[in-house]
Amino acid sequence: MQPGRQTRRWRWIVGILLVFSVVVAVGVRLVMARAQPILRARVIETLAARFKSRVELGQLHVWVADGVHVEGNGLRIYGLTDPNAWEPGVQPLLAVGEFRFQTALRSLFREPMHVDVIYLDGLVVNIPPTKDRQEMKDLRQRGRKMKMSIVVDRFVCTRTKLIINTVRASKPPLEFDISDLRMTDIGPGQPLRFDANLTNPKPQGAIHSTGQFGPLDEKTPRDTAVMGDYSFTNANLATLSGIAGILSSTGTYGGTLGRIEVQGQTDTPDFQITVSGHRVPLHTEFHAMVDGTDGDTYLDPVKARVLHSSFTARGKIVRIKSPPGHDIELDVVLGNARIEDLLKLGVKTDPPIMTGTVAMRTRLSLPAGSEDVSNRLELEGNFHIPAAHFTNEKVQDKIDSLSVLSRGAHRAARGEADPTVTSDLQGRFTLRQGVMTFSYLHFLIPGTHADVTGQYSLDGNTFDFHGLLRLDAKLSQMTTGWKSILLKPVDPFFQKHGAGTEFPFKISGTREAPRFGLDFHRKDEHPKEDHLTEGHGPAPGTR
Repeated sequence: MQPGRQTRRWRWIVGILLVFSVVVAVGVRLVMARAQPILRARVIETLAARFKSRVELGQLHVWVADGVHVEGNGLRIYGLTDPNAWEPGVQPLLAVGEFRFQTALRSLFREPMHVDVIYLDGLVVNIPPTKDRQEMKDLRQRGRKMKMSIVVDRFVCTRTKLIINTVRASKPPLEFDISDLRMTDIGPGQPLRFDANLTNPKPQGAIHSTGQFGPLDEKTPRDTAVMGDYSFTNANLATLSGIAGILSSTGTYGGTLGRIEVQGQTDTPDFQITVSGHRVPLHTEFHAMVDGTDGDTYLDPVKARVLHSSFTARGKIVRIKSPPGHDIELDVVLGNARIEDLLKLGVKTDPPIMTGTVAMRTRLSLPAGSEDVSNRLELEGNFHIPAAHFTNEKVQDKIDSLSVLSRGAHRAARGEADPTVTSDLQGRFTLRQGVMTFSYLHFLIPGTHADVTGQYSLDGNTFDFHGLLRLDAKLSQMTTGWKSILLKPVDPFFQKHGAGTEFPFKISGTREAPRFGLDFHRKDEHPKEDHLTEGHGPAPGTR
């Protein structure tokens, strides 16, 4: 064959191949363009038949370029009932904002079809209330009857929301917002392994957790196994009204969805109750039981340390409907604490008004709400400070002088004053709306004891105490010379209830300017003798 004729033949062959390729490409595009609406309808029909539920699909795009590419949005699968009555309209059980994946062309002809990774954005899973959770089981059971199956190695999800609904009207749905979720080992009867990043709204901070979940127990979801570990970093406590500081926490968890056991610790080097304005280091170690189906948490115990003081708390944190938030109820015991640490934590005055060890038991209540924590915090309990020393020199000087006089002026004349007089304080108190109220306050120093009632504001601006002061010495014994002789006839009027002298007194003013004085016009309102002499039980922390 001549070379020129052979060259023309090859040109014809190449030309025909090029034309064929163009025709095939155009044909594929035309087929894909015409097939997409048909494929979309088939997907909806297949899913509806698969789950026997209403299915919606916004858009579906399929194209061939280095494999098969699929993109879509607006996928919603509904149940027989509305799983979330808190949201308007009927909510789907499953919703996907956008999805995409690609696979090799040959995978279309395999059974099952294999997909390396599916990307989901805006995934919402609405777990129905307990009475309707059979629907989730039915979806899975009906799905297993279909011949077509797809094996997926990984799901990568962004902006995921898990909503666990309950039948109790007082409980809003428990919502988990997950910014980044990666799931592997996905298959029937297998636990789901996950790696998740969450943004916690209050206190605002980043949570990273890895672990495994399942396999899901459809009959009793509360019995589904869960385990993993977490880290909570850069949590800004200022997003909660009334407190501030940056918290970090690490821990592990395990158990079942209805009873998740959590062990962890927190560190807040700059914790602050804003009403006090003082920043103090706060460290806690805790053991808790969490109900993952409704978010209620039971603390048993929490061991905390503030400055040089430690305390233990037990109680619960319960989600409520109105106002939306959490009610906190704790029983707190302080057995090794310093009163100055507690005052620095919660009271604005600096330095704290007194120092000394303190034992205390209190019931702490923090109702849900948007008000400042100091206005919502409620305390009710009792305390004992066996050796308090007042930091205000004027107050301490008056106490020192009172101790000397109450034992007789002749002691002062001989220079027998104690070098340091400490005060024994114990009482019962309540805290509401930032005001500490003492229904009973017993004050004891050498030669003097007093029973007092009154109020003290946490900002230090208000003192209002009234009580009876009882001294060992008689009035005539608290002075010398002719004054002592003149006061002897008056002694019987103040000598009551076994005391050398008894009279009503008051303390008012502020921490910077306290005012002490007699309070005869309130005499009839003070406790009677039986109150002054009855036992008040053991001091807290000594039982």
